Amino acid sequence: MSAGALHSLYVLLLGFSIAGVLATGYQFVTARPASFNIFGDGTGPKAAAHVPFLVFAAPFIILRDAIRLRRPGVENFFAAMVATVVAGCWSLMSGKFVMLAVAALGMG
Repeated sequence: MSAGALHSLYVLLLGFSIAGVLATGYQFVTARPASFNIFGDGTGPKAAAHVPFLVFAAPFIILRDAIRLRRPGVENFFAAMVATVVAGCWSLMSGKFVMLAVAALGMG
């Protein structure tokens, strides 16, 4: 495996890890799973505070919802593939941002 591929895998795993920690922490604190419906009426500072959370927790939420929607007897390969690709790309972007932020703070 090349160094670039290994680095990309590390970034991908970091993004999914951050997403999982945030979504699980949210569920631990609020006793309900994180979702894209947490905005309430969509206005005010509470809704605006959810945006950064959702930016980093989205890969976990997307894959969890894709797994929940799976029904026995219904083959929906395309929907699962799209959800996986979207969550993977999103995870790569958020993982890269976290790596750059850690490096900018001099911690890595």
